[in-house]
Amino acid sequence: MLAAGDLVFLWSPAKGDSFLIRLSPNSVQGSHLGQIKHDDMMGMEYGDVINTNKNSPFFILRPTVGEYTRRIKRQTQVIFPKDSGFIIQHLNFGPGATVVECGTGSGGLTAVFAHFAGDTGKVVTYDRREEFSNLARGNAERWGVADRIEFKVRDAGDGFDERGADAVFLDVRNPWDYIGAAHETLAWGCRLGLLVPTFNQIERALVALNEWKFADIQVLELLMRYYKTDPNRLRPDDIMTAHTGFLIFAAKARPLPGAACEGSPDGGGPDAAPDR
Repeated sequence: MLAAGDLVFLWSPAKGDSFLIRLSPNSVQGSHLGQIKHDDMMGMEYGDVINTNKNSPFFILRPTVGEYTRRIKRQTQVIFPKDSGFIIQHLNFGPGATVVECGTGSGGLTAVFAHFAGDTGKVVTYDRREEFSNLARGNAERWGVADRIEFKVRDAGDGFDERGADAVFLDVRNPWDYIGAAHETLAWGCRLGLLVPTFNQIERALVALNEWKFADIQVLELLMRYYKTDPNRLRPDDIMTAHTGFLIFAAKARPLPGAACEGSPDGGGPDAAPDR
């Protein structure tokens, strides 16, 4: 039974209009199809239908983490759901994991990480700008996962505090400067992920990954196209979410025999640590 404080996703079968709202006493959700009183939804269930004051129906649905990340308050570019699901699979973590992120931004991916790390997991996220960290905290609180996240306001170029992390993700302009720090904080055999928008950034990141002897390096991009759901007019949507960024994944592994570098205490880094 829905109550004050619950998140609901309203969807119109007539126009496809949708809203993600938190129920609050005496509040009203407006639309060009009419108004819906929050009080009228309290006591109903997910899956029920409610009519506006103009008698237009809306389905009351359980919100998805994908819809949440599309609608967060933002001051930065966010990572799209088409990328975030793939990132989680290829970083290979689940409930109970420790995930380190550099580049909190508006916190969309941070909250997604915390969602899948579960109550026993932990996300540590770094950003140099306090206003971004505060915005991300508010967005995480809205989704109900802020207690799983530790927000750190500082540049992680000199290293992360954590060791033995299950996954590390870098969403910064110059990720090659953070590869050494990521290597130090990752557990052996675990994955590092990066997001960059341009080819020249890929090239510099690949150089750093190879210097630090990462294994199984992969570079890719994802394109997504929705289709109109009218069975009599089935065709692609007019607007397509195409390039949003390049994804890079790599695993922390022991170097091949004879390939250890003298400058790294564990044999996994370059002869001289990269400038950070």
